[in-house]
Amino acid sequence: MSSDKSQAGKPAGSSHGPKPADPAFVDGRAAPASESGSEGIRGASPSNTAPLNSNNTLPDGFKLLRLAVDSLYLSYPGDLHPGVLRELVNLKNKAQSADPLEQAQAQFIVGGHIFEVKDKGAGMFPFVLDDNAYRLQFSRPNKKLPMAYVKVSAEYLAHKGPRAVQEELEKLLGEFGLLSGRNMVSRIDLAADFSSPCVMDSWHRSAWVTRAVQIHSYAKDQQFTGWTIGMGGVIAARLYDKTQEIVHSGKTWAMDLWRPAGWEPGQQVWRLEFELKRDYLKERQLSSLESVLVNLNGLWSYATTEWLRLTEPNPEDSTRARWPTHPLWMALASVDWETSGGVLLKRFTNARLPDEKRLYSTVFGSLASYMAIHQIEDKYLALDGLLGKMHQHYQDIAFQQGLLVDDLLIQRMAARSRLFNTGVNRQDEPSEPEESEGVKAYRKASNG
Repeated sequence: MSSDKSQAGKPAGSSHGPKPADPAFVDGRAAPASESGSEGIRGASPSNTAPLNSNNTLPDGFKLLRLAVDSLYLSYPGDLHPGVLRELVNLKNKAQSADPLEQAQAQFIVGGHIFEVKDKGAGMFPFVLDDNAYRLQFSRPNKKLPMAYVKVSAEYLAHKGPRAVQEELEKLLGEFGLLSGRNMVSRIDLAADFSSPCVMDSWHRSAWVTRAVQIHSYAKDQQFTGWTIGMGGVIAARLYDKTQEIVHSGKTWAMDLWRPAGWEPGQQVWRLEFELKRDYLKERQLSSLESVLVNLNGLWSYATTEWLRLTEPNPEDSTRARWPTHPLWMALASVDWETSGGVLLKRFTNARLPDEKRLYSTVFGSLASYMAIHQIEDKYLALDGLLGKMHQHYQDIAFQQGLLVDDLLIQRMAARSRLFNTGVNRQDEPSEPEESEGVKAYRKASNG
């Protein structure tokens, strides 16, 4: 039995826990439906709206706040346009330059996005582009790889929803290359946010009846933060304190989505989240995003009734499969993914902006320190002195680099504009990507 571990925010673990008594698992992964006696998605899954048993009632104080696709990874087959390939090679070289101004020009502007072009690739994908909505990874043409591997940010999914994201993404990728087939889901995370007076560490880990091998619990400063089950497998689950995670991540936008469902500031919110990977989805004959989205109820039902179940242990019954389901789990297992998961986020920016409050805190702290060092009580006098000393300090740095202090500041600003996706640093207007004759013919045929 693994010991509890301390971790801020969303729990995640990798060390091994005890092997559960439920025999229907293979190497820590969920067994195929044929091995467990269930028809799974392809057959008659348990209904998410019908009671799981005659005792199924919502526990007192339980409130479902939001259902969401929280993480989404997609791959798209195809080939980059030749002109786009040349441009990406050029921009990656700029990103690797020793000249900060050249580095700052490593941006790809398309479809309202100012993507940062990274100086390094990711695995077999040599080109990586980033902003607050998407992380795009591209392969070279004629490789046995998807043209694009895309991570969609949770915040953007909360703003548009997965179907609208899919429609937009296909148009966006069409600017980069010629798509040759449907998308494929590499990973999708389904999340249910809820409030409940139930104490989430009031049960022993043996209460989890699961096909997974690993079960871990976590705490931060002696405060319980959550459970993880089956991390690293084709299915994994997290049950964690979402409000505590937000304190550390700063993703306060999630709170705006809870308010319409009755959440009040200060109220603790928990999240049950299932991570479903490509290998599991292929077992269920689900590959494209659309096929996954029309089967969310079945996927959730399988995850909460066959792969994982929270029980009320009965010490007099050695068959754990017969232990009654915990009332909290009944409520979570019965949520309906065919209903609206809640409101969408009204505001979103493609820019990856830092928290300005941290900037204020840094400046205020520096001013207070300067006042203490020099025993100055007049804040305006101290501010003038601090700014003067700062200017002199960076003037010396700029001089060593053969620059004026204003040039150094513009250089630093350009670097942050690229990092934050807030402004275009390239002096020349980006030209339209060059297309081959074959691509032009394809576009003409597609447009009738």
